[in-house]
Amino acid sequence: MIRYGELILYKAVAELKAEAARTYLSFLWWVFDPLMNMAIFYIVFGVLLNRSEPNYVPFLLVGLTVWNGFANVIRHGAGSIPDNHQLMRQTYLPKWIFPLVVVVMDAVKFGIVFSLLLVFLWGYGCFPTVHYLALIPLTGLLFLLGSACTLIVAAIVPFVPDIRFLIDSFLNLMFFLSGVFFSAAAIPERYHIFFYWNPMAVLIESYRNVLMHARWPDWSLLFQVMLVAVVLTGMGIFLLRHWDRVYPKIVLR
Repeated sequence: MIRYGELILYKAVAELKAEAARTYLSFLWWVFDPLMNMAIFYIVFGVLLNRSEPNYVPFLLVGLTVWNGFANVIRHGAGSIPDNHQLMRQTYLPKWIFPLVVVVMDAVKFGIVFSLLLVFLWGYGCFPTVHYLALIPLTGLLFLLGSACTLIVAAIVPFVPDIRFLIDSFLNLMFFLSGVFFSAAAIPERYHIFFYWNPMAVLIESYRNVLMHARWPDWSLLFQVMLVAVVLTGMGIFLLRHWDRVYPKIVLR
């Protein structure tokens, strides 16, 4: 897998340049699009619904940024194998390469948006601390989990294309169950065990602890998330390798 790393990076850069060239705003669209989405949610939940909790604006923006970093990888990577049917006509490549190219692309976009989030937080009074060191493993874990889920759905979509609609519906459901708009403190303590079964709830809370509260995340919970991500990654790679020679027959027919 390591020998394909350079190819993945090269293709990701090429795709990013091609994507930017298709819009008038070019690379700026990667900034404006998520910012507009965040503004909409802030207006609805922070203004119209009058959520007046202290620091609710940074609370909401951190949750949205982290969630979008995860969900966008899955949405964009689900159809990565059918989307590369022309390349499959020309040469052989392991099919797990295609979803990982999408992961790299979305990681770049996440980095841009996350940088803007940091600037906003500093202006809001949430200044950097030594706890920022935890952002390195946190972000690595966020994209490991996103990659794992993307590999699995990318392996299945060529056989059942309509499952992409179910993926969108499931992500929308998880969006409201992952603590983007609320913290664990807002739900009865007896339900916390179920809340923390959701890996994204753990990651979002961990980012908030680091960025807003100058606290270290709960490493034991993050270790559990890592185990889940590693198992799912193994499942995804197994499926993609198992059906590697089958995909061209399905996609190119």
